[in-house]
Amino acid sequence: GAVAARIAAHLDAGDLDGARAALPALVGRDPAELDAEGVARAVVESVAENTSDAVVGALFWGAVAGPAGVAGFRAANTLDAMWGHRSPRYARYGWAAARLDDVLVWLPARLTVALTAACAPVVGGSPVAALRVAGADGGAHPSPNAGPVESAFAGALGVVLGGSLSYGGRQEDRPVLGAREPGARPVVLADVDRVVRLSRAVGVVAAVASALGRVAVRRRRSARSHSSTGGGAQPERPAR
Repeated sequence: GAVAARIAAHLDAGDLDGARAALPALVGRDPAELDAEGVARAVVESVAENTSDAVVGALFWGAVAGPAGVAGFRAANTLDAMWGHRSPRYARYGWAAARLDDVLVWLPARLTVALTAACAPVVGGSPVAALRVAGADGGAHPSPNAGPVESAFAGALGVVLGGSLSYGGRQEDRPVLGAREPGARPVVLADVDRVVRLSRAVGVVAAVASALGRVAVRRRRSARSHSSTGGGAQPERPAR
């Protein structure tokens, strides 16, 4: 959120060069050719994906497996970020890192879609639209997890995401997300603030759900442990 807010401040001041310079801290795409709207769209897409990867995913695995779950999940994220993109040098290792990350994020990403729909009214959006766009466009994205999440954010914000972008000088044409939704429009500067507010709302709800889930997991394990010991210490037999 802090990086997105800093980029928004640059854009609001008309400092496109400053916004471009700050963008690589948030996204991996090439900023040089992006106009103000392109920078804003990149921020919205990145905040949406990071909400799933860095927030909901970490909270989910923390609830399931405690600190070890968070550490393992973040390690998989880091490996994917470092070597997940295909390259001649890291082709095999990068493929494995990306697939591991996909597996670990699969369920948190779906939870993020549901939470995004639930929190859509925070930014004046429609829960129905968020779910509808996620279902209609999420599967077209090359990422099985980023697609549904970005689509849900597009529907919740009422904007159009996706399209052409550049990574390392390589042009990519990503599927357009949310364009078929009535009233959908291109991303504008004001949407950067809206996506940060939506992401924070999702994070708060996810944190509460994670805490409750962790308590439930501990209680279940405690009950199993109690049951396996026969309900506690056995009474002493009377002396003969």
